[in-house]
Amino acid sequence: MHVGLHALAMTAAAALAAGCTLTPPRAGGAGPQQPPRTVQNCNPDKAQWAVGKTNTEHNVSEARKQAGAYMVRVLRPGQAVTMEFNAERLNLEVDATGRIVAARCG
Repeated sequence: MHVGLHALAMTAAAALAAGCTLTPPRAGGAGPQQPPRTVQNCNPDKAQWAVGKTNTEHNVSEARKQAGAYMVRVLRPGQAVTMEFNAERLNLEVDATGRIVAARCG
């Protein structure tokens, strides 16, 4: 019985050791790496044309592109939002009917 436990313990130790072996990184790293993206600073002046328009997917996307923002969020009346400032984000405030009433960055 001791031989069986000893063999089991040796197998477990070998498996653990194999899991801990270090292999050198492959040439070029762990895989294809993307270069860091360029920071996109939002310019709210270029999205003012959207004020008064309906918040359709097209209008929201076009306002984001023209403002130079990386992302956009539509803010509805009474909606809870995070307050951190993000220079790459366009905020489009809409009224209860879905009309854009303000375009600002942050």
